[in-house]
Amino acid sequence: MAEIVNLNRFRKAKARTDAATQAEANRVKFGRTKAERDAATLAEAQRIRLLDGAKRDQGKEEE
Repeated sequence: MAEIVNLNRFRKAKARTDAATQAEANRVKFGRTKAERDAATLAEAQRIRLLDGAKRDQGKEEE
């Protein structure tokens, strides 16, 4: 004879695993601390300043 299974138990277990998977994705996507975000912003600003400082003038050419 077949074993009786509780479908609610399997449904709830699947919902828990789906929620855990979504939580892991959110931790990767949004899981940076404020210090990490500030450091990334500062590094980006420094990179932009460095690139802007290295640009050549596109105006009139001196002869």
